[in-house]
Amino acid sequence: MTINALNSGARVWLADMEDASTPHWSNVVGGRVSLYDAIRRQISFTSPWGKTYELRDDQPLATIVVRPRGWHFDDQHLLVDGEPVVGAPVDFGLYFFHNAAELIARGSGPYFYLPKTESHLEARLWNDVFTFARAELGIPHGTVRATVLIETIPAAFEMDEILYELREHASGLNAGRWDYLFSIIKYFRDSGPDFVLPDRSAVTMTAPFMRAYAQLLVQTCHRRGAHAIGGMAAFIPSRKDEDVNAKAFAKVREDKEREAGDGFDGSWVAHPDLVPICREVFDGVLGDRPNQVDRIHDVTVTAADLLDLKATPCRVTREGLHSNVEVALLYLEAWLRGLGAVGIHNLMEDAATAEISRSQIWQWVHNESTLEDGTVITSTLVREVLDREQARILAAANGTEHRFADARTLFEEVALADDFIDFLTLPAYAAVVSA
Repeated sequence: MTINALNSGARVWLADMEDASTPHWSNVVGGRVSLYDAIRRQISFTSPWGKTYELRDDQPLATIVVRPRGWHFDDQHLLVDGEPVVGAPVDFGLYFFHNAAELIARGSGPYFYLPKTESHLEARLWNDVFTFARAELGIPHGTVRATVLIETIPAAFEMDEILYELREHASGLNAGRWDYLFSIIKYFRDSGPDFVLPDRSAVTMTAPFMRAYAQLLVQTCHRRGAHAIGGMAAFIPSRKDEDVNAKAFAKVREDKEREAGDGFDGSWVAHPDLVPICREVFDGVLGDRPNQVDRIHDVTVTAADLLDLKATPCRVTREGLHSNVEVALLYLEAWLRGLGAVGIHNLMEDAATAEISRSQIWQWVHNESTLEDGTVITSTLVREVLDREQARILAAANGTEHRFADARTLFEEVALADDFIDFLTLPAYAAVVSA
């Protein structure tokens, strides 16, 4: 994956140790080894079927930007005074210690994508970490750069403050659309029908509250001379169905054209095959310019605009309920086996999209939402859907090893418990560590 990403033609590769990975210790350490080797151009891989993967030397490789885990996640494999170390500095520290000087010597630098931020105080903490690490290793000032994902509703109200706290290290902000949608559901899960959202597939970036968030992010970044990065296109091209690809490529192009037109300076995609579309759209708008930071944005976004969920009609379908159950179950089973990113129905599902699926179910049940035929969504109904989806999945599994029994138990804990669990990865990690 590292080799394919660096060879993809993208200008940047987000090496994701967060939502697209899992904190199994083999992943944490193995990911660090791959990055260490890739930076030194000594990485190669031969598959069990004899196919060899190597870095290309006929085009520039993508610049590596690492996304560490968030502050909410403790790593049980490293203890200080008997207490687990927070995963964020584990991921940052291992990468920075082994690679910062080497990256600078090669004309690059230690670049980071900071997830799950909810407050300028968390940004201040990251700034302190960067400053301390630079001083300890003698790394020059200005070489550490960070882009902050605005992917929680509290952070949307503190964009200026977050940029200010990281002013010595900030590159910009990213519209982390999938986690942002999860955060909206989580924070307003019991705030009444005005905050209940429809099927996940119906909530796009054209929804009024999502559009307000995107426009505010661009305006905030450019007012401060920072870069605004758009959201991820999650489509995975099919090797068999060109009709599916044609429709999906058209949607991806429309999405990127909207972002470029709104003033974003770049964007990202889940699959290498989408890189040419994204680059074509942004190169067409940017021309010879490296960004659109100097563009003036005459928009007005208020707090009410960010919270106007009721402007998106709440229509929950039986298909949407089944889809959420299926995605959550399939993803949790894969997560327990150490896979943090899973292709399901030509979409790249990671922890953020799985969070949307399970939190929507929790919200629908606790708000007694109804399907389009008037059926009230209850825990009993969800378990009936779960029975059918699990039976269908197990039939397709055809006797291969799996962890669907554990995944179901975990699903019911994070989607149907009386109390809402903040992150599904926390009980999932506990299950992995205890096993």
